[in-house]
Amino acid sequence: VGPVDDDALSIEVRKDKLLGGLLAAGFDETSCVSRYQSVLYRKESQHKPSPYLISRLRSYEALHKRCGPYTESYNKTLKKLKTGHHLESTDCNYLVWISFSGLGNRILTLASAFLYALLTNRVLLVDPGTDMVDLFCEPFPEVSWFLPLDFPLKNQFGSFDQKSPHCYGRMLKNNSFANSSKSISAPFVYLHLVHDYDDQDKLFFCNEDQTSLREVPWLIMKTDNYFVPSLFLIPTFEQQLSNLFPRKEAVFHLLGRYIFHPTNPVWGLITRYYQAYLAKADERIGIQIRVFDTGTGPFQHVLDQIIACTLKENLLPDISTEKPIINQSQKSKAVLVTSLSGGYFERLRDMYWEHPTVTGEVISFYQPSHEEYQQTEKQFHNRKAWAEMYLLSLTDVLITSSWSTFGYVAQSLGGLKPWILYKPENQTAPDPPCGRVMSMEPCFHAPPFYDCKAKRGIDTGAVVPHLRHCEDMSWGLKLVDNESEL
Repeated sequence: VGPVDDDALSIEVRKDKLLGGLLAAGFDETSCVSRYQSVLYRKESQHKPSPYLISRLRSYEALHKRCGPYTESYNKTLKKLKTGHHLESTDCNYLVWISFSGLGNRILTLASAFLYALLTNRVLLVDPGTDMVDLFCEPFPEVSWFLPLDFPLKNQFGSFDQKSPHCYGRMLKNNSFANSSKSISAPFVYLHLVHDYDDQDKLFFCNEDQTSLREVPWLIMKTDNYFVPSLFLIPTFEQQLSNLFPRKEAVFHLLGRYIFHPTNPVWGLITRYYQAYLAKADERIGIQIRVFDTGTGPFQHVLDQIIACTLKENLLPDISTEKPIINQSQKSKAVLVTSLSGGYFERLRDMYWEHPTVTGEVISFYQPSHEEYQQTEKQFHNRKAWAEMYLLSLTDVLITSSWSTFGYVAQSLGGLKPWILYKPENQTAPDPPCGRVMSMEPCFHAPPFYDCKAKRGIDTGAVVPHLRHCEDMSWGLKLVDNESEL
């Protein structure tokens, strides 16, 4: 092969840096280098955005520009909040996402909130919390997506819960509006979609409740759940969702690549690490370890489980304890380990250092950080956590832990179907140790089991072919592609 024609290469990169039309052109590239550079680090995605998704994103960007913070429409709609009056209907309605929970949860819930805003023509405004501005670039051109600090309800966010008078579930219990078929005339409604929500809060996922909420100018949402699967059970949204996402398992993959661009400091962490340790390997393997046991690791049963999984699925070669291996294969594999504990990485690295592999392959292990425990509010901790999720998403093969939203973000951003380590019971490694997931979509950990029409409980994992129970949580719900529909 002759030298690569630089012009041809740059045209190729220029052409696809918008990810097949997913991203809008025209941003200042230096303000967020990752937006257009990510294409240099990722394999080309098999999942192209549908023409309908592209057109909806462009029209959303126009809406955001017209209605975003401090625009005339924003200032006008804000007056209603201040006076408490529901005047004539507004030309802009809003969804405010409250920054809440750990970083993996926040990324998944923000994508869920954005999809809901897209489906209901609302403008999404993001509570910056302690570190959102530090971690994520602005995704929409010209007007910020961050909720202004002078937003009148901002100081109440911490106290919003199911007892708040504006909580939708509580309003239903108290029947604070005459009849659910009428629209609500409150200036704002608080949506409590946290894992502890009750049957009334869950009515948010019913068609007629969506109708009642339609005219409310401000919806304020607190959630720690990836609730996208349940949006697929709301009849009003069915056709739109099907046009947006012909492939169901690519929902977060596409939305995540559209919304979440690491800021320049985080992108520096990602690219420096990648170039130093991962770039030259023939294959990159990610192992994401999240242990929910109490006590300090590393636990032998978890280590046994990881080794059993990598060997059984031929993800790593076995080691030879007997004879020295002569036939050196030149193939190299770089293994990226992420864990709060450094112990698993050390044991795996030593195992492959002290013994040759039976194939002669060279295996190297790397772990960017080990923070020992989760520190949800610490700025640098979350920069590293975001960098590690992103690095995992750049691997060729991925192993993740059950119940971990950190792993879900990495797999979906990377377009990877990982092997998932089943949750150990009673400190023993499960058999089989791991299994391949049926789709790269995240799992909705606390879905409602309710038939809105019949007004009774049902198994929401058995209603439509593209919603099933998760591999790692039997009561969770996830989107899958039903092969017969494709």
